[in-house]
Amino acid sequence: MGGKKKQEKSIPKLHVRNKHTGRYDFNALTGALPELAEHIRPNLHGDDSIDFANPDSVKILNKALLKLQYEVEGWDIPDGYLCPPIPGRADYIHHIADWLCSHNYGKIPTGEKITCLDIGVGASCIYPIIGQKEYGWRFIASDIDAKSMASSQKIADQNPTLNGKIEFRLQTEPKDIIYGILTKEERVDLTICNPPFHASAEEAQKGSLRKVNNLNKEKTKKATLNFGGQTNELWCEGGERKFIRELVRQSSKFPESCFWYSSLVSKQSNLKGIYEALEKVKATIVHTLPMGQGNKSSRIVTWTFLTKAQQKAWKDLKWNDRKK
Repeated sequence: MGGKKKQEKSIPKLHVRNKHTGRYDFNALTGALPELAEHIRPNLHGDDSIDFANPDSVKILNKALLKLQYEVEGWDIPDGYLCPPIPGRADYIHHIADWLCSHNYGKIPTGEKITCLDIGVGASCIYPIIGQKEYGWRFIASDIDAKSMASSQKIADQNPTLNGKIEFRLQTEPKDIIYGILTKEERVDLTICNPPFHASAEEAQKGSLRKVNNLNKEKTKKATLNFGGQTNELWCEGGERKFIRELVRQSSKFPESCFWYSSLVSKQSNLKGIYEALEKVKATIVHTLPMGQGNKSSRIVTWTFLTKAQQKAWKDLKWNDRKK
């Protein structure tokens, strides 16, 4: 493998361009969405906050954040579907934009010439919302759940800034990730993916229980998911390690279809197996981008199969409109 994997370092704060650094401005948020006011309550320090163990409060907060920061109207998701933590999702977009910048003569590629494949868009349409608002990228959004796709499609349809900027493609074969979504002739500039984290329904329930107990002073034996999540959103056989290894395998069958493949990796212990899979398929560059928020750390693994000459040609012709 040509590229060296840099050692991961802990980054305890959000990306500098992330709109969600610092405390939530509840005055501005309630100004954008008055219905948030009834969910605001003082935290242990007496500051305005919400009950993050209450899924309704979390969803209303997201709705207010998206309206205030991204000018998204009427955002909603079906009951029980994953309600994404927006600051962390925004961090993925900003860090991957910096990665593109570092391989594009120090300039972030922006605008509709950049196409991003969101693998598993979910019901919230969150990555396309942020990527389009911040960098003007176009998106291909895939998912195996038809109800999720319909929800994201509805969000896009009712917002002029998103309408026509996202192409939705339903994955009809649950075991496939790239097969059935991309063709060998297509060219996308990057992929992003937030893979199912857990390896079983039982593991997902235990993880959710830990989250709720961390948020509440009183212990509970049954978790109400504050961020929700359907089966395919929370777990798959083998968890994120197996999912990403399969993503790596399928990406190798489309080596010239994408400049930079990438995926979020929540568990650092999964990196070894992912690196081994990338070594096996002979990726030319592999890199790990660290992310963090407070005491929580995660990372993005990104890889390409393009040679240096192919990378230069892609950048010059597609990103910068330079002639050979």
